[in-house]
Amino acid sequence: MCKLGTAALVHRSKLQQGESEKRPLKMTITKENKAEIIGEFQKDEKDNGSPDVQIAVLTKRINSLTEHMRANPKDFSTRRGLLGMVSRRRRLLDYVRDRDPDRYLDLLERLGIRK
Repeated sequence: MCKLGTAALVHRSKLQQGESEKRPLKMTITKENKAEIIGEFQKDEKDNGSPDVQIAVLTKRINSLTEHMRANPKDFSTRRGLLGMVSRRRRLLDYVRDRDPDRYLDLLERLGIRK
């Protein structure tokens, strides 16, 4: 006999019948939010991959994951992803700073990264 309780068996049978769990999906950044950020930071209409746009999108994702980490301090896989995003943003900011210091300072001010 299986050592699972009756609640687990009922849950398993519901999942086998095609019913999904009732957890709400929470995305860190929606398509609409991303399009809005891109529109704000793009240089021209076709620009969606410039360093400014990438930094702005990463900043939005970093802020979202930071809130998640405050609520879930033991979520180590999210922490690792967050640190990777911060490193990627740091590299992009260094690139912009080396190429155009005025644009770098403008980005910092617009995004509110440095206090």
